[in-house]
Amino acid sequence: MITDTVRHAFRQIWWSLVIRGILALALGVLILARPFDSIAAFALVIAMWALVSGITEVVHAIELKPFFSRWWIVLFAGLVSIAFGVAAFYYYPGLSLAFAITWVSLWLAFSGILGIAVAIEQKRSELPWGWTLAWGILSVGASMIAWLSPPTTLAAIMGLISGFALVSGIALLVGAMRLRSLERTVKQVVGHPSTA
Repeated sequence: MITDTVRHAFRQIWWSLVIRGILALALGVLILARPFDSIAAFALVIAMWALVSGITEVVHAIELKPFFSRWWIVLFAGLVSIAFGVAAFYYYPGLSLAFAITWVSLWLAFSGILGIAVAIEQKRSELPWGWTLAWGILSVGASMIAWLSPPTTLAAIMGLISGFALVSGIALLVGAMRLRSLERTVKQVVGHPSTA
């Protein structure tokens, strides 16, 4: 009975890892094989995410109204998100892609400015600061390049998504193989318990 339960659990987890690994690998390969279709799909995902996120926030705001005096802030954020989602569908794919480029540019700029500020503090504290400053300057420079060269930024975003999908797919499949090996070990231990 216990071995059947363990075997069933191993099989469920193994299949889950294999399916997720194959899907992640397929996504990574698909993005590399069809980059323009992938960019269009990415723009669609951003629009859908904004719309669903906004609807969810509006529902949360209504639920929070009796308990939270500033529920309207959540409501306002939800309405803005819904408006962006609708506009992103209407101006598809331009608005979504502009949002992605702006988001990446601002993130890089913020990271760079923060890195430079940390480097200044490290220098005042007589700590090593050169690499932190270099990273900050590099991030600010990358932010400018991202803002001035949208096609390069989109290619980098899609490359990162593809790379993440490929690496996670391989990791999931390796995990499935290791789980299969662990299942064999457990079968041997359960099948032939050692006598003390």
